[in-house]
Amino acid sequence: MDTTAMDRFDVGRFEACRNRLASLAYRLLGSAADAEDAVQDAFLHWQAADRRRIRVPEAWLTKVVTNLCLDRLRSAQARRERTAGAWLPEPLLDGDPMLGPADTFEQRESVSLAVLTLMERLSPVERAVYVLREAFSHGHAEIAEILGITESASQQHLHRARERISAARRRGKDEVDRASARRIVEEFLAAASSGRTERLVALLTDDATAISDGAGLAGRLLRFDTAQRVAAVARAGFKPTPAKRRLAGGTPAVHYALVNGAPAVLFVLGDRVIGTVAFDIADDGITTVRGIAAPARLVRLTEAWRQREPDAPLVAAW
Repeated sequence: MDTTAMDRFDVGRFEACRNRLASLAYRLLGSAADAEDAVQDAFLHWQAADRRRIRVPEAWLTKVVTNLCLDRLRSAQARRERTAGAWLPEPLLDGDPMLGPADTFEQRESVSLAVLTLMERLSPVERAVYVLREAFSHGHAEIAEILGITESASQQHLHRARERISAARRRGKDEVDRASARRIVEEFLAAASSGRTERLVALLTDDATAISDGAGLAGRLLRFDTAQRVAAVARAGFKPTPAKRRLAGGTPAVHYALVNGAPAVLFVLGDRVIGTVAFDIADDGITTVRGIAAPARLVRLTEAWRQREPDAPLVAAW
């Protein structure tokens, strides 16, 4: 068989699976750029394969992409980057096909910034089993075949993964509806921009956490705990100053958006997103604030933003 060329039919069979494969890779890696690389590598495997022997392309490609992602997670470079405390998931704008299936609570939760971060506590195999089961509803027999393990091992990995993620979640706090979440974010932005610390503290839970990538300049994540510290950091970070505008290269607008299903604000300069702050909000207040401004983490989000007709900004000139 000629493995150097592919006809339209074979290309079409791969393209029919592309979005699903990208969504799988994104959940496994937490990075859109790495997910795209994994899917491209899978295409090369598909191109080189004897495709006449592949009865179910989606199943074959799922196995290839999963194992390519496991290789990346196990690599020495990835371990160094992720254990150095400089890693946050790459945020994606709501509606991005890479976010994948969102019909069930488990599917939506598996792509949230909170769970993508928590999955860092899992081993690569635990992460793969969790994603394949929770987000893509594969049975343990299928997962065992994909990963080259037994069904019993798959069940054990899933049990451990669920336990670890559940133990790290905040308990007893229910999510709020989207309208209420937007109102809370608007109040937070107004209070932070005007320096009203007491109002900020009131919007936060007592054990609130703020996490920032420091725009990629600090070499590690910046983390702040307790409502008082988070409020102080938010007040300092959100209040506009001439120095911040010089650093940003201009005066950005601030837009409301949904990022990985969570309420967020985007700082937009021209047609480029230069920063996003996403919020986890429960019935008793804001539990987590995540600031992401490293340019490399905002490439795909910016591309998606440029394809949209945005609503009126919350702040036209920050």
